[in-house]
Amino acid sequence: MSARKPDVLKLVGIAVAAFAFTFSLVPMYRIACEKVFGIRLDNTAAEVPANAPASVPGRVVTVEFDGSVNSKLPWSFHPNQTRMQVRVGEQYETTYYAHNDSAMAIVGSATPSVAPARASGYFQKTECFCFTAQTLDAGETRDMPVRFIIDPALPPEINTVTLSYTFFKNDFATERLSQAAPTAALLAARRSNPH
Repeated sequence: MSARKPDVLKLVGIAVAAFAFTFSLVPMYRIACEKVFGIRLDNTAAEVPANAPASVPGRVVTVEFDGSVNSKLPWSFHPNQTRMQVRVGEQYETTYYAHNDSAMAIVGSATPSVAPARASGYFQKTECFCFTAQTLDAGETRDMPVRFIIDPALPPEINTVTLSYTFFKNDFATERLSQAAPTAALLAARRSNPH
């Protein structure tokens, strides 16, 4: 019984560390996007200069979607829909397809970008797979949703906005995942065969 206690403590420590790391990704992501790249992530309206023209009711904008993976990540990843006509001020949803082409579970993190850069402050994501790291088991496929609103204050000369994602392999989380899997399998084997 005493030989199992250190294993259980290690597992609990790994679980707590993984939870703390995953929980800290959202604030780190927000800081990086807002302070480094200038991408707003909140749902507040963008500040409009006093001399800006009033938005056109029912204005329609084209949103294009793009997706790619870093060369270290053996995933297939692309938008399920490449283009959408949207009315400003209304919420829309689209999905991205992801498939783990490898023989092991991998954790990936997505980085979004909006073009033109001037539009990034008016593109508001209300739900996004980029807010947290994503784990795909070997061969797993998943459709990942994105919900968004184009702020009606989008400058009138911008008629097309492109939302792009690049998925990167999250080396730290993938390594933790691969270390936790054998330990969990060992504990399960010990439980099923206590002698």
